Amino acid sequence: MRLRWLMIGLAFLATAITYMERQALSVVVPVLMDQFHMSGVAYSRVIFAFMLAYTIMNGVSGPLIDRLGTRVGFALTTAWWSVAAMLQALAKGAWSLGLCRFLLGMGEAGNWPGCVKVVAEWFPVQERALASGIFNSGAAFGAILAPPLIVLIVLKAGWRAAFLMVGLTGLVWVFLWLSIYRTPRQVKAEATAPPTPPWTLFRQRFVWSFTVAKIFLDPVWYFYVFWFPEYLKRARHLDLASIGKLAWIPYLVAGLGNIIGGWFSGFLLRRGVPVTIARKSAVTVFILLMASAIPAVFVSETSVSIGLISMAMLGYTGVSANMLAFPADVYPKNVVASVWGLASMGSGFGGMVFVLATGWLVDRYSYTPVFVGFGSIPIIALLIVWFVVGPLRPLLVLGRE
Repeated sequence: MRLRWLMIGLAFLATAITYMERQALSVVVPVLMDQFHMSGVAYSRVIFAFMLAYTIMNGVSGPLIDRLGTRVGFALTTAWWSVAAMLQALAKGAWSLGLCRFLLGMGEAGNWPGCVKVVAEWFPVQERALASGIFNSGAAFGAILAPPLIVLIVLKAGWRAAFLMVGLTGLVWVFLWLSIYRTPRQVKAEATAPPTPPWTLFRQRFVWSFTVAKIFLDPVWYFYVFWFPEYLKRARHLDLASIGKLAWIPYLVAGLGNIIGGWFSGFLLRRGVPVTIARKSAVTVFILLMASAIPAVFVSETSVSIGLISMAMLGYTGVSANMLAFPADVYPKNVVASVWGLASMGSGFGGMVFVLATGWLVDRYSYTPVFVGFGSIPIIALLIVWFVVGPLRPLLVLGRE
């Protein structure tokens, strides 16, 4: 059905707009740190506010989307964060900015559970990783657009206009989504059973171990999203215009990782490799690429550093394309948003802890221990995926394993 590619295109667009907003802050933060007199620690607290709301609401947004349905639930969460994004234009300092980011995190927690549910509803197992890679590449696409576009808006109309523009774009997406998205007939037929309570799901080995794995994986991406432009300014001494010209490059490379990662496991599956081995082998290859972050901070040439960071980000997106398919490989369609939302609470918890550590390390030492750490901790996630998560085969939702 060609219609499924239109649906995943809408999920791609939603993810792209979400990341344009996230990058809007990271691009303008050099300006805001000067205007609001924020230190690295103060900035880390603003990000912490976002991650706190994001963590809490991931446990709510997934079950909410499962209960309301993909069409209504996804639209509701996107409308919420779009309005919150526009409210950032009213910020007067670090505290008010942090409050707006908290509201933003509440809404953005619905994006990935919503997109994962779209994949589960529309795609068979052989295409799920590729479909996940396609929508997840929206993060890279949005991040590619953001630096030059946001810098242009800031230089022409100021940083407040940048937040207003991105929020308005999100509201336009909500209108398109409600006009176009339809639930497949077979999913409607399967939707007679009520969603399983989150606490029942979390008692299962797959859910809690998958959640723990994301604690040590996703904070790496948050670091690149929220700190990369500031790294270019502080450690590489680039001005805002130069950041706008260069900061999009790693995200372009990262976008390729989504497609390559999804294609790779699909390639293995088409050749008869079992789902568990295919998905986990792909995760292994791309997690090893994430170690490219370690030498990135030691090289003297800025171009080489950006190249190594690009390779590390490609590794993350290759991993993510496969792990996004995990819940649909194991659980029925009526609970996949809940499973992903619960797992993303681990992502948010790790993000909160590591973002505070990042601000502290940058202020007191440098970016060196930060890059070494974020190049190393994904190995912990890899070990959990192989030895704790268990096989990727369909499970009964109720009961304990």
